[in-house]
This record gives sequence, structure tokens and C-alpha cells, in this order.
Amino acid sequence: MGPRAFRFRGLPRFGRIWRKSQELVRKIGKDLGENGEKGIEKRNYFLYNVAVIVFLKDVARSIRATILFSERRWSPVELLKRRIREDGTVRGTDVLKVDSFLNHQMDVALFEEIGGEFLRRFDGCGVNKILTIEASGIGIACVTAQFFHCPVVFAKKSQTKNIAGEVYTTKVESFTHGRVYDVIVSKRFLGPEDCVLIIDDFLANGAALEGLIDLVNQAGARLAGAGIVIEKAFQPGGDRLRAKGVRVESLARVKSMSEENGVEFVE
Repeated sequence: MGPRAFRFRGLPRFGRIWRKSQELVRKIGKDLGENGEKGIEKRNYFLYNVAVIVFLKDVARSIRATILFSERRWSPVELLKRRIREDGTVRGTDVLKVDSFLNHQMDVALFEEIGGEFLRRFDGCGVNKILTIEASGIGIACVTAQFFHCPVVFAKKSQTKNIAGEVYTTKVESFTHGRVYDVIVSKRFLGPEDCVLIIDDFLANGAALEGLIDLVNQAGARLAGAGIVIEKAFQPGGDRLRAKGVRVESLARVKSMSEENGVEFVE
């Protein structure tokens, strides 16, 4: 079994370690170059030992890192909850700011964990299109779509010159911004042949999700469900949609939150 046979997630391949060792050996060999058979024998013996020592040292370091990685490995849900506790900011009892890693500055490595978890939950549902709404859901939707190997459609909150032809339209009330949006999707990108997974960053009152479901129904498409990163379980949106038969998979369900006590999750 050669170096290329060893692969560990998140660690360098041993083949690459071996190549780097060889590069180091060649450099040292060039510096030690001597003429004559005796000099060549001494140099080769020395270089062989250097190569073995460097290679085994890196192998040992990689094996140790693999063991530590396995022992400290968190699930995507645990990683997400940990980031919310450490980097989220609670304002009052109903505002949770996660703009340092989720919906302003985006932690793409965390998004990959989230996307993989959504695939695990919706794998086998026949998803061939992911739908979200601008703007904060787009990043998560795009990373998730890589796992499903399908395109992303994001509903626009205003008609633009870039959208020509017929559109599906619905109204969505934003409690965050205190206004009602006309949300649209071009009929070119959503149709009866589609099986749609809705992805969004937050679920609270459920207005945005209900609007997206309305667009799916207008298109005659099949709804696989909704993948939500953070659900405020103390608000009615999630329970109301589940009662209607919508499959809602929320990775982190917030039971309560306050500036004094932080965030408590539904277990």
C-alpha cells in the first residue's frame, strides 16, 4: 500500500508529504554533491536516512492529528449551536444576530457542514432545484446545492429589467423590515417537473417560507421540504407549517433567549 492509499478528511495526503520529503532530499543532495563513487555512496546513504526520517515524522504527525480530529469531531448541528453560543448576539428576547458567520460575514466551512447535513436529511427525495429568497439565504442555498448537484433559484423582492417574461408572484411580510414585499420568480426556472427544497437562514413567523411555498404551488412543482439553519421555536411559524404537513428540518431550534442567559436550544 503506497502513500496515495492513505486519505484522511481535513489532512494532507501522505503522497503529498512524500513528494515534499523528496524535494527536501534533492535540495540537500545538491548541496552535498561530491565527485567519485565513495562520495556518491555517502551522499545516497545520508539522503536515504533524511528521507525516511522526514517522511515518518510527517506520517506520525498526520496520524496524531487524525486521532485528535476524530476525538474532537462535532456534528454539524453541534458546530452550529456552538457558533451561535460563542459568536451570536442576543438583543432583547427575540433578536438573534449571527452576522459574523451566517448572514453578513459568511463562514463557508460552516456552510459546507450545514449543506452536508441538509443532504443527509433530504437525500433520496429527488431534489433537483433549491429555492430561497434574497438575500441572506443565497449563500447557504448555493453551498447546499453543491451537495445536491442542482441549480439554485432565489426569489427576488422586486421586479427588475433583468427578469423578462412571465413570473410567479406572491406577497411576503417582513417583520424585520416592517414592510410587505412582492416576491417574484421567473416561470422559466420553476415548473411542474421540479422537486424543490427550500433553504433559508431563519424561520420565525414563517411568512417568507409560506411565500416561497406559494411560489412552488403556483409552479405545480413538488415540495420536498424546507431546510432551515436557525428556527425560533418560541415563535409560531415552524409549528404552523408542520401542522399543514410541510416537512421542516431546522438544524438549531431556539427554545428561548435573553441578554442575561444567552440562547437555550430545543433538545
